[in-house]
Amino acid sequence: MSEATALDHDAQSSYGPQRSNQALQSAMASHGGDAASPAAISRLSKALAGSGTSKTDRKAAEVLKTAIAAVRVSDFETGARRAMRVLQADSRNGSAWHVLAICQEKTGALPQALTSYEAALKLMPDNSAITHDLGRLALLMGLLDIAEMLLQKFLAIEPGHVEATNNLACVYRDQERYDDAVETLRSLLEIEPGSALLWNTLGAVLSDQGRTRESLIFFNEALRLAPGMANALHNRANARQVLDDKEGALQDIEAALPAATAGYEQAMMAMTRSMVLLALGRLKEGFDAYEARLHPLIAKNTQFVADCPRWDPATQDIAGKRLLVMGEQGIADEMVFGGTLQDIIDAVGPEGQVYVAVDPRLIDMYQRSFPAALFGGHRTGQLKGRLARFAPFIGDIASPDAKPGVWTPMASLMALYRTDVSAFPIGQPYLIPDPARVAHWQVELEKLGPGFKVGLHWKSSLLKGVRTRYFSGLETWQPVLTAPGCIMVNLQCGDVDDELAEAKEKGISIWTPPIDLREDLEDLAALSNALDLVIGPPIAGAVIAAATGARTWLIYPPDDWRLLGQDHYPFFPGARVFATRSFDGWPQALSAVRQALDEEVAAKA
Repeated sequence: MSEATALDHDAQSSYGPQRSNQALQSAMASHGGDAASPAAISRLSKALAGSGTSKTDRKAAEVLKTAIAAVRVSDFETGARRAMRVLQADSRNGSAWHVLAICQEKTGALPQALTSYEAALKLMPDNSAITHDLGRLALLMGLLDIAEMLLQKFLAIEPGHVEATNNLACVYRDQERYDDAVETLRSLLEIEPGSALLWNTLGAVLSDQGRTRESLIFFNEALRLAPGMANALHNRANARQVLDDKEGALQDIEAALPAATAGYEQAMMAMTRSMVLLALGRLKEGFDAYEARLHPLIAKNTQFVADCPRWDPATQDIAGKRLLVMGEQGIADEMVFGGTLQDIIDAVGPEGQVYVAVDPRLIDMYQRSFPAALFGGHRTGQLKGRLARFAPFIGDIASPDAKPGVWTPMASLMALYRTDVSAFPIGQPYLIPDPARVAHWQVELEKLGPGFKVGLHWKSSLLKGVRTRYFSGLETWQPVLTAPGCIMVNLQCGDVDDELAEAKEKGISIWTPPIDLREDLEDLAALSNALDLVIGPPIAGAVIAAATGARTWLIYPPDDWRLLGQDHYPFFPGARVFATRSFDGWPQALSAVRQALDEEVAAKA
């Protein structure tokens, strides 16, 4: 593709989302400060009032005043153009860099904004507001060590600054230094008990730790002090969803959206709203709203690179056309959304052609399952400071007439073909494992001796920050691991040697197959289908098992929208589900799994 050469490719694994929606929400849920707030713009305007005496300085100041006027009305693109006009004449104008940084931040160009803030600070090192803005942006981008350094520097100049103290607590939270975060907030709350921002962030810290019901106390206090506070409403919506108050969650998020700061806050809250709608089973509304995931202001999300326009189903009949479907997010998501591929293949028909870009490890599995389509691998890298995904195999198509004429993200097919739960197919799984490899693993499993062969997943390979509350360590699985008559098989990718060794010291034997459980997904699918049962949370490996028809038990978290308001996963109708009901509910869920496992073994005996 034409922009492929501009990509700086990462070696990142896509064995799950690059960054979960929950983590993205957490990252923006409680930081304080807005570089484009009325107070901030007023400070900028006052600083320009005495800008130089030369004709050049006065001219630059006049242009920057018009740029600031554009920022006041949220016309950030115009503001950026006017700031750039000044910089083209004088690249050492610190105020122009500052205005440009604000405009770039508000339009979602965060890496560029970071560079511009740095340039402004270098030229105006005594401007503490820039130090705070740069620290806040570093926090938003996950540059936690840099954010901590800048915020501490700012607080040394302005101790007790509410927004900066709040943001430093957010840094500690994201570093999983929860005690430091709580102490930082508590100390200032003793002086500033009327700060809704601090109460909201204290609730967010507790929520990140899985202390959801307790966090509601602090979100409620923030909203008592500031009834229309968008971030507090958003946070309370997330907490209510976890506590199975989905209607209350929707009420809160719809109240939050109009009050949200323009930019990434509105974009992320729109994303939250879509997931609440889906959790309520309102699929048509939910999948339409799920387009918010692609909003360019959600900075950590992936943009797509294609040499053709995006397909507009409302105006373009796809029959007989050549369509590229781009897999998105991580492997678990490709398993969830890939069930619509037969629908779009049928819609295109034999006169057209569907091309599908999937994770390279899944190409053979998908090609076997959908022979009428042509599959290739996607790649993800950096393009202009943002994650970008493209399909290099399309460039290998020699004939221009054979190349795709339009493209679509895979998840966007849901809004067309899954507008109601009744639209999900019931029966055979949609992916077919390699029959020869299934037979191979059946033979290998027989060598382990008699017993009920159970494959285990227990955590994501991306286990950091807020994501940790969605999983449980292997030690919690003791009731399942000790089930009589069972032979346990490790299917967990990543470095789990210490956990397996600890289990072995307790007399629990778990067999690990001689394959790379992260890379050899064809073998993982085949082995899953050769086993008697696969158990785990709905992460990539476990949903591969479910999507390929292996007997699968999925243990779901309390806020998983993928149930779509049902008591099972419509995406994987053959999977049995067990509920944790809360982030500390793993012991109860695993106790239920153990009871069901005992019944299975007894029935097979």
